[in-house]
Amino acid sequence: MEGLEAVRKRPGMYIGSTGPRGLHHLVYEVVDNSVDEALAGECTGIDVTLRADGGLTVVDNGRGIPIDKHPKLRKPTLEVVMTVLHAGGKFGGESYKVSGGLHGVGVSVVNALSTRVDVEVRRDGFTWSQRYELGKPVSQLTKGKATKTTGTTITFWPDADIFETVDFDYETLATHLRETAFLNRNLRITLIDERELEPRREDFKYAGGIIDFVKFLNQNRETVNSRVIYFEQTGVEGEVEVALQWNKSYSDNTMSFANNINTHEGGSHLDGFKNALTRTINDYARRQNILKEKDANLSGDDIREGLTAILSVKLRDPQFEGQTKTKLGNPEMRAFVQQAVTQALAEYLEEHPGPAKEIVKKASAAAKAREAARKAREMTRKTSLLENSTLPGKLADCSIKDAALAEIFFVEGDSAGGSAKQARDRTFQAILPLRGKILNVERAGTHRALSSLEIQAMITAMGTGVGEEYNVDKARYHKAIIMTDADVDGAHIRTLILTFFYRYMREALDAGYVYIAQPPLYKLTAGRKSSYAYSDNELQEQIKLLPEGAKYNIQRYKGLGEMNPKQLWETTMNPETRTLLRVDVEDVLLAEQAVTDLMGDQVEPRREFIQAHAKDVRFLDI
Repeated sequence: MEGLEAVRKRPGMYIGSTGPRGLHHLVYEVVDNSVDEALAGECTGIDVTLRADGGLTVVDNGRGIPIDKHPKLRKPTLEVVMTVLHAGGKFGGESYKVSGGLHGVGVSVVNALSTRVDVEVRRDGFTWSQRYELGKPVSQLTKGKATKTTGTTITFWPDADIFETVDFDYETLATHLRETAFLNRNLRITLIDERELEPRREDFKYAGGIIDFVKFLNQNRETVNSRVIYFEQTGVEGEVEVALQWNKSYSDNTMSFANNINTHEGGSHLDGFKNALTRTINDYARRQNILKEKDANLSGDDIREGLTAILSVKLRDPQFEGQTKTKLGNPEMRAFVQQAVTQALAEYLEEHPGPAKEIVKKASAAAKAREAARKAREMTRKTSLLENSTLPGKLADCSIKDAALAEIFFVEGDSAGGSAKQARDRTFQAILPLRGKILNVERAGTHRALSSLEIQAMITAMGTGVGEEYNVDKARYHKAIIMTDADVDGAHIRTLILTFFYRYMREALDAGYVYIAQPPLYKLTAGRKSSYAYSDNELQEQIKLLPEGAKYNIQRYKGLGEMNPKQLWETTMNPETRTLLRVDVEDVLLAEQAVTDLMGDQVEPRREFIQAHAKDVRFLDI
């Protein structure tokens, strides 16, 4: 399908969504073309500028998009690239040995979904320019001034009729571009924001590549091996780069990439990496007699506890699959990565006995904690069985058995829990009251986390198990809704529950099963009429709509318990009238950083976060 009309009709098919994710995907498509030039050894710098007029400009110093006549279509190649789907160099197979870009839809889709695009190409000794509107050229390709430089400049203005928002988020772009710079050693990417009175600018360039990536992720953590382990290998299958370092936390932060695409769902390369890691460390521990004959092997989870690892592969023809097309399917990469990691890691462990023993010691401690946690779970199950129910006693379950239709509310406190139990539709809504602030699992080991009664109750209610036993298909509810008070304590409890899901039930987040309820902040009463407001702005808008001189009363809800069951149902629990926020992990790097900084042991990152975001605070208790 060559016409871009199809793209404007069904944009979600091409860029995933018309929300913020889709908007930022436009930027990534343009930047990916410049990164492809870097991968080909033809580009050393990319500038991304957020313009004051709402547009965005990407400049690179690559070869420049070809401007000569296209052999088949008899018009400039630039125009073909800008207006025909899949016309870029990466689809011909000749221009690039390796290329990125998740959907590979190219800059033509950016053109189709923008009100205007200006392109300037510097090549063959001259500057060439052309303008497009709504995907169609509105000027001829024009030859301009002579130049000795080469490269491409693309400026586009997203179409507000297509997107829910056309306001680019600086932090989202900064995180993505930083990640891209880490994965492409020595490539300089500069982000400039001209929308403020004082323009903001950040340069991302890393001589260490993914070694610097691991150091960045571990910057606020105490490490086990002080130097990052790094190795790379090239073969007929492609290239593999690995960087790893253990820290003293309890979480596994292994990130995998294929052609710069973050493969959230893993795939063959990650399978090969995990197999090699588990086998090689067990072999070393046996050879060194750290693991005795009677000892069981260390599990993959034991070995990866506290691990920060970046696995990056580059291959000619990546095959992506999975729910979000972020799972690498190429079977040859499993054996290639496994062989490379086995060989290089075995050599490292033999040559560095000090760090090697510390790594094995860390994994052995994790194994002991896992065994203690397993016994604690077994004990819990036995206790539950004596009570004739495997479900927690506090759980008011729903009667429906179809998980796709069932939802569970995690509610703070018994008074709010009682109100929610009275308000709910017991056919499909379950209520689990939680006592106060649950354990911060980011600072607790698995054994301590799984010994917590509140966390046991959440795991049992969800039905999926955790760790090696985790199975998202066994989820008893496809909506797990966190319903806490609209105050500082409520926000803290919500964050603790989200941390638990992120560390122990990440697949539930990826499947879109976790939600946050949105109880109203205010009730506005004028005469006999009442309405609810969910933000300060909404309250002010409702007040403006009242007749002039009307008397009104504002009630500020601090807790769910302040609402009677009927009000709680109408505002927060009724699927017909409520608003839910779905929680997903859009950017793994941002999520990992946020959880570590906010919930980890180090105080300084938390202080910096509060100082940076104080202006965005929604409520403050004094």
